[in-house]
Amino acid sequence: MKPSLIKYITLFFFILSVGGIVLGYVLETDYSQKLIGFGVVGLFIIVFPLFSYYRWKDRSFKDYMITKDSLDKMREYRERKDT
Repeated sequence: MKPSLIKYITLFFFILSVGGIVLGYVLETDYSQKLIGFGVVGLFIIVFPLFSYYRWKDRSFKDYMITKDSLDKMREYRERKDT
């Protein structure tokens, strides 16, 4: 399976964000708190949505909705398991 470009972009921004956080803690400069802040913002604004999209792009939304059919399947499964 060929890795997609979005996987590498997500990895790049993850390394960049974590690097900013680590550098913010290690360096004793005036802007170390900004490095930590931009690292955290990068994780939550850029990395997390990209990762979520990459992992969920091929999934069906209907699989996670509670419908009458899915409730019936759950009841049948529970009844078979109990007996």
